[in-house]
Formats: sequence, C-alpha cells, structure tokens
Amino acid sequence: MISMLRSGLCLSHRVSELRFLVYVLDERRHMINEPTPTKCKRALFMGLGWLFFALGIIGAFLPVMPTTLFMIMALWAFANSSERLHAWLYNHPKFGPALQHWDQHRVIPVHAKIAAIGGMAISLVYMLVFSNAPPLAIAATVSFIAYGAFYVLTKPSNIPETIVIKSED
Repeated sequence: MISMLRSGLCLSHRVSELRFLVYVLDERRHMINEPTPTKCKRALFMGLGWLFFALGIIGAFLPVMPTTLFMIMALWAFANSSERLHAWLYNHPKFGPALQHWDQHRVIPVHAKIAAIGGMAISLVYMLVFSNAPPLAIAATVSFIAYGAFYVLTKPSNIPETIVIKSED
C-alpha cells in the first residue's frame, strides 16, 4: 500500500513537472517566434524616423518641401525608438538649433513663416487656376490652408526673453 502511494505521488509529481516543462517550452516558443509588441513598435518608429529624416534632407535642397517639419517628425519618431538617435538629431549642428527652439519655445522663425505662407499661397493659386477640382474639394483645401496659416502665424518668431524681477531689499 505504501509503495502504491509512493508511486502515485511520484507519478503525480512527474506529471506536474511535465506540465511545467511543456508550459516553459510553449512560452519560449512564443518568445522566439513572435517579437514582442515593443520591438515591433520600436522598429516602426525607427523606420518612420529615418523616412522623415530622409524627407527632411530632400527638403533642404528642394524649396517645395519643408525641412524643419520633417525633422520635427523624425525627432518624435526617434524619441519613441532610440534615445541615441534622438540625442544625435536634437544636438545636430545643422538641424539641432531649430529643433531645440521648437521643442523648448514652439518658435517658428520669420523666414520659415514666410516660406510656409508663400508655399500655401502658391499651392492654392495653382489649385484654383489649373485644377478642375470640385467646389467641395476647393473649399476643404482653403479651410486646411487657412488653418495651417493661422497656426503658423500665431506661433512666436523669436525665443522669448526671460524677465528678471529684482526684489527690493
């Protein structure tokens, strides 16, 4: 009777061990075969960061494409994927100052405002003159351009000066 109990206990112990081993192997299979969502998310943001960076570089040479806008989007994507690339772009000698001014003070320089408003105006004139777009599409475009112009024009053009208040002693 005691030997039957021992063999039963031993068998139930082995079954428990076997179940645990199957569980561990199943979990490892999931870890090996399926990347975690954070890795997928990081890869997606990394790809977006490089895409926006490439578009920003193209925009540095083509007057019809914005540079800083794409660099801001690249900075955002790198912030979600790689601290090293985020720091690199944020402190870049060419693009860093504009990104830092935007990040810290939401500044859009006057020359960028002129370029943005000019690009919007040229696009609108081109659409009105050379396009056979339906009136609803034209109205939607005018609305989006007006909102974009309002947004750009309401941002500061310079870094705000700090005000030092002296206490009277």
